[in-house]
Amino acid sequence: MAQSSSATTMIPVTEQFWSLVDKADRRFSLVRDLPIFGRNRNDLEFHKAFKIYTRLWRMQQENRQRLVEAGMKRWEVGEIASRIAQLYYGQYQRTSDGTCLSEAYVFYEAILDRDYFRDTSSNSSASAGGQDMVLANKQLRFLARFLTVCLVIGNREMVTRLTSQLKTLLDDCRKTFQEAEYKEWKHVMQEIAKFLKADTPFMNKRPLRYNYAFDTPPDSLPPVGPAAAAVSKRNQLLRDALLCSHYPHEVKFTELTLDTFRMLQCLEWDPCGSFAQQICSRSNQTDTGPQKMNLLQDLKDPSLPPNPLKTILYHPSATHFLTVLATKCEELPADGILLIYLSAAGDVGATSENYEKIAGSFRNLGITSSSDKDPCKKEGRLWLGYRANEGSSYVYPCDLTPFTRRPLFLIIDSCNAHAFKSINGEEKGETAAMLLSPISRSPVPPTPGSNVDPTRQQNNGSQFTMFLTAPLQAFCILIGKSSYEFDADKYVEAEKLFRLSLNDLEAALITSAGLHAVWVESLGDPFLRRFLLRFIFCRAVLALFKPNSQNDEFTPTCLPSLPESVNPGTQICQSAIRRIALFFGAVDQFDLSVMSVQPEQSGDELSTI
Repeated sequence: MAQSSSATTMIPVTEQFWSLVDKADRRFSLVRDLPIFGRNRNDLEFHKAFKIYTRLWRMQQENRQRLVEAGMKRWEVGEIASRIAQLYYGQYQRTSDGTCLSEAYVFYEAILDRDYFRDTSSNSSASAGGQDMVLANKQLRFLARFLTVCLVIGNREMVTRLTSQLKTLLDDCRKTFQEAEYKEWKHVMQEIAKFLKADTPFMNKRPLRYNYAFDTPPDSLPPVGPAAAAVSKRNQLLRDALLCSHYPHEVKFTELTLDTFRMLQCLEWDPCGSFAQQICSRSNQTDTGPQKMNLLQDLKDPSLPPNPLKTILYHPSATHFLTVLATKCEELPADGILLIYLSAAGDVGATSENYEKIAGSFRNLGITSSSDKDPCKKEGRLWLGYRANEGSSYVYPCDLTPFTRRPLFLIIDSCNAHAFKSINGEEKGETAAMLLSPISRSPVPPTPGSNVDPTRQQNNGSQFTMFLTAPLQAFCILIGKSSYEFDADKYVEAEKLFRLSLNDLEAALITSAGLHAVWVESLGDPFLRRFLLRFIFCRAVLALFKPNSQNDEFTPTCLPSLPESVNPGTQICQSAIRRIALFFGAVDQFDLSVMSVQPEQSGDELSTI
């Protein structure tokens, strides 16, 4: 060992550095190509790669002048920092650890502050040579990656800044890039522009994350009442989530569609109030770069539990979706609940209602159809592909039944969501909790230039998903209230009334007799409780919305059934909707036949916008 150490010290530091760069590159490629699903199976590879890059970063810090004299460029230092940031973000994708997300931000911000990828040898794009274009591509990729991190972390000011820089740089490179290369980056710019147009500041009036300023801390959640006495509680919690959205022409950036992005946000804790506020305050300090690793303890709130593990699948095949699902079920902790969010187009021609009409006619004639022999064929299905290939392009309800050996919380957002009712009663061990979207999207005031189909409005995502992730904003869009009509004080007032309504619905639910055991278990997890209460609110709003004419086509459903005490027609639900509708001056848009006997709010609280 002593001889080896001595031999190493005799090698010039520059040779050691370039040798370590090659080794780090190989290790980085290995980690980058690993699958993003699987609980902790890639931690060892990540730590090996991170250890090498830590050595590399320290070496260039301690020997900067010598390395520069030997030919090291500024962009090479930026490349090391960028690789470290990519490692952190990749680990966040695999573990949902918010610390890794924060660290990725710290390194990307250091690159931005120090302009590592900007070419200082020439300020004229007209004189840019091949090497300049290499640097331009590196800078574009860096900006796009940093932009993704900022979207997830919630720093909208930095998102705006990066978008502007991305556009400026791309404009400068227009004459020197090849046409195909320019068009590719132009498409990236169009994607982010559409995404930000849909995910407006109005949609982010409050954090989508679980935030103690708006959401009840877990240790303060009201306990379930008499219904829990008959249930043997297992203290299960949401440990894992599989998020998948598959529609053609979705609003997205990279592999984050608008709907999966919102669900991702909703399944995370908001440390100390907001990532964005903390990061922005740190940005005003003078120290930058990897020294900001010391901020780790400030950014991580030790009082919060870990985030549920989340895997996002962008336009997977059905077989890949089921492969990942099987892995997650196999690795789910003993006390865990797995959430499956599946938003996809349905096979409209194969709805359960149509099937029953056709099958009933055959039965009356004493004829047995082939689809009666195969339960999968008579079920609706979700489309996960671009070709009409039965094997790889569709997910059927019966595909999910084998996985009900583990506790599942299903959120199905599709015009064929109702078909998944067939899972209820066919479970293989655990009753599945299911929140199912309406068959059709409720009519809303049209947006000029929008492209609307029966299940979703392309310009702002799924209506049902919006109610589950940003319910107050979804309510405002439903009644035609523009985001420009809001000021901060009015929104805070509206949020207070919404929370009051949700508290009333919660009190009615947890004290209800006959509450199914699966809902008792779900109410023990703060994320699932929030989804369930927002579902009850959503169902009441859409059922009582006059343009829907009490048509079940526009009303979401759930299985097992919830107690009658929280049905849309009850006084508690109608009073909850009346309170908010009155504030917005939209009472006449709802069929509120039951008069509220609860004390209303003060005149100031009920002033309309």
